[in-house]
Amino acid sequence: MKFYLAGSKGMLASDLSLMLEECGELISRDLPGMDISDIDSVRSDMRAAGPDIVINCAAYTAVDKAEEEEPACHAVNAIGPGNLAAVCKEMGIRLIHISTDFVFDGLGNRPYAEKDDAAPISVYGKTKLAGESLIRQEMDDYLIVRTSWLYGRHGNNFVKTVARLAAERDNLGIVYDQTGTPTYTKDLAQGIINLISVKAEPGIYHFSNEGVCSWYDFAYEIIRMMQLRGEPLKLKELNPILSREYPTAAARPPYSVMDKGKYKRTTNQAIPHWRDGLIRYFEEEV
Repeated sequence: MKFYLAGSKGMLASDLSLMLEECGELISRDLPGMDISDIDSVRSDMRAAGPDIVINCAAYTAVDKAEEEEPACHAVNAIGPGNLAAVCKEMGIRLIHISTDFVFDGLGNRPYAEKDDAAPISVYGKTKLAGESLIRQEMDDYLIVRTSWLYGRHGNNFVKTVARLAAERDNLGIVYDQTGTPTYTKDLAQGIINLISVKAEPGIYHFSNEGVCSWYDFAYEIIRMMQLRGEPLKLKELNPILSREYPTAAARPPYSVMDKGKYKRTTNQAIPHWRDGLIRYFEEEV
């Protein structure tokens, strides 16, 4: 099996690469070598590579910056996936695309299922939904995997930010009125491998770690892990705050827990709890 991985330098792709190499041949692509927003570049490179499956981890993920850079965000998150889908259709191969919980407005009160209406409230969310729509318009043989609150060894993320601030500050305020599920990149990478292994039916799949928490709860566990490890902390107070006390350029969904039943039925695999993922992150990566 020959895999073509777009966005190979990213946080998720870095972990996924290692797993894909164990399953077959891996072709890694990222800027500046290949620009998914340029369909001629996509077509010539993919035809030369001749993959069996394309996996798109490329994304514009600077959520707040996207509010001022919508054209750049749209090029990567919408046009790019549409280009990959068009070429995959021409070549008769499957596309696996990574999407986000930000396609929902977060006004619900139960875990979002794949069939629920999407209603993004930020430029980032709108462009990711546009990417999903273009894929679905272009081709039939696709897997769209939505995930949430990613963190991992590579790149910047919430865990690294909290760890740094806890070592620098006496006092830290973290939002407690946004609820979702943290997801360890290694667990998502394994989830993608599982979907490939069972030859999952085309469609949208939700995957995050199990459980529910607020950003405050997540930060509390991060700091507790640091304390258990005996890491030096300057932090004396961790305070829960409202979203309005920490204004951001982009709106966030207040509730973005996702229903993973379809993934579990398809793969017959359990999903680790988010606390378990965080423990392994500190054991394996820090």
